[in-house]
Amino acid sequence: MKLLVTGGAGFIGSNFIRRVLTARRNVHIVNFDKLTYAGNPESLSDLASDPRYDFVRGDISEPAAVSEVFRRGFDALVNFAAETHVDRSIEDASPFLRTNVSGTQCLLEAARATKLPRFIHISTDEVYGSAPAGGSFTEETILDPRSPYAASKASADHFVTAYANTYGVSAIILRCTNNYGPFQFPEKLIPLMIANAQEDKTLPIYGDGMQERDWLFVEDYCRAITVTLEKGKPGEIYNVSAGAPQPNLNIVKSILKYLGKPETLMQYVKDRPGHDRRYALDSSKIRRELGWQPQVSFEDGIRRTIDWYRSNSSWLEHARSGEYRNYYDRHYTNRSETFSR
Repeated sequence: MKLLVTGGAGFIGSNFIRRVLTARRNVHIVNFDKLTYAGNPESLSDLASDPRYDFVRGDISEPAAVSEVFRRGFDALVNFAAETHVDRSIEDASPFLRTNVSGTQCLLEAARATKLPRFIHISTDEVYGSAPAGGSFTEETILDPRSPYAASKASADHFVTAYANTYGVSAIILRCTNNYGPFQFPEKLIPLMIANAQEDKTLPIYGDGMQERDWLFVEDYCRAITVTLEKGKPGEIYNVSAGAPQPNLNIVKSILKYLGKPETLMQYVKDRPGHDRRYALDSSKIRRELGWQPQVSFEDGIRRTIDWYRSNSSWLEHARSGEYRNYYDRHYTNRSETFSR
């Protein structure tokens, strides 16, 4: 299989690439990534010499760059490329419109023109809005995005379904709950809390901390993406979740307890505008139709995540300082074979 992965230097994308290359021998992956602040090539530094892996720096919202990479010919595409941080979308929504909407449409157009056999679009549970107490969203739930980020992802989803219906693009949408695990950029809740707690810094808690999220270990999501590549039905949408929402406050307390740090490090701060109270997905469809099940409990996953950050302090330091941005220049700038192998 020849696979194009967009946004593969990000958190979930890098974990997915590593999983596929580890599990399969007869695969070739091209990682097409703009390398924004959250795209960290250090996350895949151990794969740089693998002949089955190529890195191409590029922007999914630039048609010429997308057309150029598509000339290589692919069996499938997995689109992780996106602006994803809600707080940043509140400050400035324009990058979210460019990447998440225009970029997705650009990929879809290239997929249509080349008759790409399979297009997997990575979406989010946030397109549904805030879930009612005790309820879960299904794939048929009407979208109700509440933040600029969520609105951009909902718009991208509509473009994916439109291209599937109008042009016959073989596209599938995956909507997942919050992921956590190794290589997550430390602006997100779990790595931020781990990093701050290790340094005895305050841990900011939005509002009362009782916003509920359903946390899924990234390895479980990567398995869901893989099974969708293999067995997913074109034109379908699949929700992916662990099925156990819990308050953010519980997550933070679990991290503090594991690290042996006091809860006095927690500091309640003003809640962000439009903060969804609860996310919950019904993932029975992917479990029933594709046979996927989460395998990692939250207790095991959070332990493994904390241990990884403790054992990879240099990666965390580079991510927080911005030093990782120099990695590309040091390793790829003068290596033309990276772009033509």
